[in-house]
Amino acid sequence: MTKPCGREHYKRSKGVLGPKFLLLEELQEFLYSDEVQIGPETVMTTLYTAKKYAVPALEAHCVEFLTKHLRADNAFMLLTQARLFDEPQLASLCLDTIDKSTMDAISAEGFTDIDIDTLCAVLERDTLSIRESRLFGAVVRWAEAECQRQQLPVTFGNKQKVLGKALSLIRFPLMTIEEFAAGPAQSGILSDREVVNLFLHFTVNPKPRVEYIDRPRCCLRGKECCINRFQQVESRWGYSGTSDRIRFTVNRRISIVGFGLYGSIHGPTDYQVNIQIIEYEKKQTLGQNDTGFSCDGTANTFRVMFKEPIEILPNVCYTACATLKGKSQNKEPERSPPPLGPVAVDPKGCVTIAIHAKPGSKQNAVTDLTTEAVNVAIAAPPTEGEANAELCRYLSKVLEVRKSDVVLDKGGKSREKVVKLLASTTPEEVLDKLKKEAEKK
Repeated sequence: MTKPCGREHYKRSKGVLGPKFLLLEELQEFLYSDEVQIGPETVMTTLYTAKKYAVPALEAHCVEFLTKHLRADNAFMLLTQARLFDEPQLASLCLDTIDKSTMDAISAEGFTDIDIDTLCAVLERDTLSIRESRLFGAVVRWAEAECQRQQLPVTFGNKQKVLGKALSLIRFPLMTIEEFAAGPAQSGILSDREVVNLFLHFTVNPKPRVEYIDRPRCCLRGKECCINRFQQVESRWGYSGTSDRIRFTVNRRISIVGFGLYGSIHGPTDYQVNIQIIEYEKKQTLGQNDTGFSCDGTANTFRVMFKEPIEILPNVCYTACATLKGKSQNKEPERSPPPLGPVAVDPKGCVTIAIHAKPGSKQNAVTDLTTEAVNVAIAAPPTEGEANAELCRYLSKVLEVRKSDVVLDKGGKSREKVVKLLASTTPEEVLDKLKKEAEKK
């Protein structure tokens, strides 16, 4: 191989040689001078030449140039080239950029130009920082562009066809029910059966099995750690629909991905749960998820995850909040409180009162309390439900609740009746008020 006669000869030749010869000239110059001029328009062809003629040093220069100019808006284009030229280091850097700026990357024009294998490689990642509903929208854009590349009509069926295995990599269970209803459910890409099964997954417990991944995507690089606030539970822990809360601070920046929650220790049980992280001073909810979990009856905690990691800053006060509906985590099975004479609690938790009614009396009064019933005189005739209505009105006044919170549960046409209270109260409070009313006679 003859060395070019100086750089001036190279510059003069550059204007008349074609691209192929131009690259060979640049390769030849690099081999003899270790110098090369690389620009955005020539970097990929130069990389191809370096690969073809096995010049690792020139290849390294190209990769270094691409790395310096790597941005979210060209990450997908460079990722495709990196995979094509078998450059794992550059591919890894592209994927890291896509992870950190996923929304910007998928909004760039180059996203819809990638091949199906590159699309699947990205969708398989657990580290994308984007809501799944937006990712689905981008995938639909890619499918429309692919239909045009393949000269296919842009129909629901063809979009499903070109997506192929990529569709199964969309994590529909990570969406909210509102996001799913507004997007995928109306896209025509999913079958009717898949739409129904996913709606059931969002709304019922136990959740039916779906074919889609429900593992959260998490753009974290650090190791996952589990912090145990409670080492053991000594006493009854009742789930009454109210929130369990822990206030906390941290001394360095972290991200919370979920909670570990206790369930019943008396056999398998399903729970509905709402979890939240709240910034304490601002009373601002930073993240929340309405979901469910199934426990196996052991004393272990069970993972309940947020849809996206929640950033926690040092020296800021936060509240971790969990609201569960389901069987209490008790050492003994819960039992209804023993009846307090005529006052009891039904299986649904409502206070009930056994009444022995005396309609047609001169005035309303609680005349006596026995172990079986409360004797009530009613100043209304026992016709057309008048006595029943007056009984409920009178008891609402005695018990200091709304009239609509006192309903006749049993005994509409009998003197032996059962009244149910819908208001929040206790049997002890009810019994105490009835006794005070009886003492007035």
